[in-house]
Amino acid sequence: MLKRHRSSSSSSFVLKRHRSSVQLLPYDVVELILERLPVKSLLRFKCLSKNWKSTIESQRFQERQLIRRKQLRGPDVLFVSLEDDEAPRSIVFGSSIVSTVKFPTSCSIVCYGSCDGLVCLYCVSTPGFVINPATRWHQSFPLSSFQQLRMDRLNKGDFRAPNHKLGFGKDKVRGIYKPVWLYNSSEYGLDNVTTCEVFDFSTNAWRYLVPASPLRVLVYHKPVYLDGSLYWFTTCEEETKILSLDLHTETFQVISKTPFPHVSNPLDVNMCILDNRLCVSEKKWPIQVIWLFDSSGSNKTWKQMCSIDLTKTFSWFGEPKCVLFPIAILDKNKLLLHAREDFQPLEKQPVVIHDLHTKSYDFVFRPTTFGFSIYYFQSLFSVLPI
Repeated sequence: MLKRHRSSSSSSFVLKRHRSSVQLLPYDVVELILERLPVKSLLRFKCLSKNWKSTIESQRFQERQLIRRKQLRGPDVLFVSLEDDEAPRSIVFGSSIVSTVKFPTSCSIVCYGSCDGLVCLYCVSTPGFVINPATRWHQSFPLSSFQQLRMDRLNKGDFRAPNHKLGFGKDKVRGIYKPVWLYNSSEYGLDNVTTCEVFDFSTNAWRYLVPASPLRVLVYHKPVYLDGSLYWFTTCEEETKILSLDLHTETFQVISKTPFPHVSNPLDVNMCILDNRLCVSEKKWPIQVIWLFDSSGSNKTWKQMCSIDLTKTFSWFGEPKCVLFPIAILDKNKLLLHAREDFQPLEKQPVVIHDLHTKSYDFVFRPTTFGFSIYYFQSLFSVLPI
C-alpha cells in the first residue's frame, strides 16, 4: 500500500509540475497539444484544471480531436466478443491497433462499423446500446415497432420473418445521431413497400419516416454509414442498386447501380467502407472482387480496388462458399478481412491480412468466441452534447 501511495504521489507531482509549465503557453497552443493526446490521457487531464475540463468536454474540441486523430493515425479495429471467454489481445499494424473487447451488455448484434467512435449494439428482445469504447460512456434506447413485430412472429414459432439489420449514423448538419430501421413491409403485414423507423435521442422515442423507400431492400445485410448517409442494397428484379438515406433531409434516393448485375444469392455480396469510401464486393468463385465508388464529378462510377484469390485463403476459412468481409485498410496497403460472422462456424472465422501490393495473405488471429469485427477511431463523443 505504501509503494502504491508513493507512486500516486509521484505521478500527481509530475502532472502538477507539467501543468505549471503548460500554463506559461498561450492557451490556443495548449489546445493544439491536447488535441494530439490519446483519449485515455485526456480523461485523466480533465481533473487537473477547470479550464482543461471545460475545453475537453466542449463539442468544438471533441470534433477537432477526432479530426486530428484521423490525420495522425489509421483506424483501430475491435473484435467485439459476444461471450466472456475471449481473451483480451492487441495487435499493432503500423499506426492501427487490432484488439478484442467485451462490452457489458446482453445485445448480440453490432451495427456496421462505427460513427465518430461510437458503436451501436442491439438484439431482437432487449433495448439497444450506443457505446464509446474509448471512454466507456454508454446509453440505451428502447425497442422499435419492428422489433416488437419480429418478437411476435418468433413467439408464435414463425422463424421465417426477415431479419433486417439496424443502421446507425449521424445527421452532420445538426450533429444528431440516429439509429434507423428500414424493412420490407409486406412480410410483416404492412401495406407500404418499406417501413422506416428513426430513433430520436432527445425525446427517447422512435418515429416513422414518411415516405419511406419506394424500393425494397436486401435482407440480412447491414446498412453502412458514410458522410451523413446510410446505404442499403435494393432488390430490384432487373438490377441491384445502392439506396441512400440522407440523415439530415431524411430523404431516400438511388445513387447508383452496382458494378454487378442482379444478385441471385445475397450471401455472395456485401457492402463496406474502406479508406472513407463506399465499397461493394461480389464473390464469383474462385475470386472475390472489391470495387470503390467514385462519387467525384457528374459521372459516378465504380473502380475495381482489388481481387481476392479465395483459393489462397481456403486453408483458413475452409469453404469455397465463404465470402470474406473487408473490415478496414490498415497501414495504407493492408486489407483486414473477416469471414461473414452470420453463416460461418466459429473455427472458420479467423481475421486475415491481405497485402494489396504483394497480393500476399497473413493470418492475424482466430477468435475463440462469436463476435463482430468493426473499425473505429477513438473519440470523446456521446450521442448528446454534454
